[in-house]
Amino acid sequence: MSDTSAKPPLDVTGVHVRMPRIPAAFFGIVLGLAGLTNSWRAAAPIWNLPPQIGEAIGIVAGVVWLLLILLYAGKWLIDAKAVAVEAQHPVQCCFIGLIGVSTMLIAIVLQPYSHAAALVLFAAGAIFTLVFALWRTGILWRGDRDPAATTAVLYLPTVAGSFVMAIAVSAFGSPDWGQLAFGAGFFSWLAIESVLLNRLYNAQPLAEPLRPTLGIQLAPPAVGCVAYLSVTTGTPDMLAHAMLGYAILQLLLMLRLLPWIRRQPFAASYWAFTFGVTALSTAASKMVTRSDPSGALHILAPILFVVANVVVGAIAIGTALLLVQGKLLPRPAPTPT
Repeated sequence: MSDTSAKPPLDVTGVHVRMPRIPAAFFGIVLGLAGLTNSWRAAAPIWNLPPQIGEAIGIVAGVVWLLLILLYAGKWLIDAKAVAVEAQHPVQCCFIGLIGVSTMLIAIVLQPYSHAAALVLFAAGAIFTLVFALWRTGILWRGDRDPAATTAVLYLPTVAGSFVMAIAVSAFGSPDWGQLAFGAGFFSWLAIESVLLNRLYNAQPLAEPLRPTLGIQLAPPAVGCVAYLSVTTGTPDMLAHAMLGYAILQLLLMLRLLPWIRRQPFAASYWAFTFGVTALSTAASKMVTRSDPSGALHILAPILFVVANVVVGAIAIGTALLLVQGKLLPRPAPTPT
């Protein structure tokens, strides 16, 4: 009797399907790469760096985004049940919101080259982000949730979506709409932060596979600072400095907790650190260009820029190694005979 256990699952037509079932969390890779593109765009004029490097990273981000969009759409067509299960999962569900967020970020990357195409992408990403945020938050407000499932992924639908929407809509010349989006993200961040910290202080420790999600904790103040700078003009005020300072505190806490987090072996989940650390660098560089030529920011900005490149570069290399070893993509569940 031949062994058929290694064969891929069958679709409804009986044809073997080899398309990998990627989780929505993989769109976090796009956030890190697009975030690094924006970091280079903000830093290159300050220190006379070659802008081609940042644009090349942007191309990679666009290619990865397109590949993930196609794979996730294929997953939806081939295995809609798996998508439904993911959408109902108390943790994985929130990563679906990254589809819209990553699309808006790619629109920002594309905007200098094709305003019309970027505008279409932005509209699609913004609509998806808003619809998903309302749908998922409406479920969360009903309660009956296990505190152990409360992690930093709760920031993704409303906080990350609103802040990136503020950045994107400002890039298209409508900072007044961006201010509304910033307000939605800012107050959602403050509300969710209190819930998350209460869980971290008082409930059981995060399970090891969930610990890399703490990297998302860095994103709200850092991305929020970029959003605030995008919808305002002139010398950065006290609120911008305060948000940047809180983001730096979160970065130091991540370093403090890194040995505890690394009990979870390296996986694609470590991309959760990249969006926040690149946004922190972007915010610092933008504040340098709009402030006096002295002070703390001119010391911190180059350090944060180097940190952002090292973090994204190291995680990208680790991800490539996992892909080569065949350990990056989750294996599909065996199909019962």
